[in-house]
Amino acid sequence: MRVMTCGSLATAAVVALALAAAAQAAPAQSIADRVARVANGSVRMSFTAKPGICGNGNSIQHRRDGGRTNWSDNMWNNSRDLEWDSQCSYGPARVVIDRNGGETTALRFYVGGRWRPGGADVTDLGMVPAREAADYLVSVAERDRGHIGSKAIFPATMADSANVWPALIRVARNPDVPRGTRTQSVFWLGQAAGDVAAAELSAIVVDGGVDREVREQAVFALSQRPRDEGIPALIRVARTNKDPEIRKKALFWLGQSGDPRALDLIEELLIRR
Repeated sequence: MRVMTCGSLATAAVVALALAAAAQAAPAQSIADRVARVANGSVRMSFTAKPGICGNGNSIQHRRDGGRTNWSDNMWNNSRDLEWDSQCSYGPARVVIDRNGGETTALRFYVGGRWRPGGADVTDLGMVPAREAADYLVSVAERDRGHIGSKAIFPATMADSANVWPALIRVARNPDVPRGTRTQSVFWLGQAAGDVAAAELSAIVVDGGVDREVREQAVFALSQRPRDEGIPALIRVARTNKDPEIRKKALFWLGQSGDPRALDLIEELLIRR
């Protein structure tokens, strides 16, 4: 039997303390680092969704104030990774990232349910902080030059307590980002952003340096804002925008609104003709 002297015990204690300190000082691996370590297979992660967000298969809903908003798209939500027991299962948000040859080839988003059993090629990161998940997803949207970036935006907007709107405005204005990703950024700005983002949408509409398709998406996004925000903004676009196609888009959405202010403008324009 080995007997440790006082000196050896003291040395062991010093070593243990040093190792503990080193462990505390070592930076935690980011989500991006952990995903990058997977060359081939699927990476799963879960995070807290915003209050009122629930999902089931190809449908995700936001339930609040007695109403609901429903989003459904097979590109976001095919259910091969999850199973659901209830009609609409609340949280957590779940993302699956497929990797092949060290590159991300697909990204899928779900809410609620439970993971189907995964094989040896599935890496589960477990529950990650919602803000870190949102930051990672926005970074994918900013860096990716293919189709994956556009799919990262929706889940980023669903992360609890994450302020992604400034980053999405930056994505929408970046000409190096694929157009599909930029239009997705503008769409989700219109769906859930506040007054500041609504003002940014108006600025995108009048920015001649932004692709027309992205500006048209910004016009649509304004039409999705609450009436007291969206209608005055669309009226300004219809009256003053230099691009006739953008003015037409604004008039179209004003006509769809049925708002008396929109009808007054349309009547005024018809009288001028």
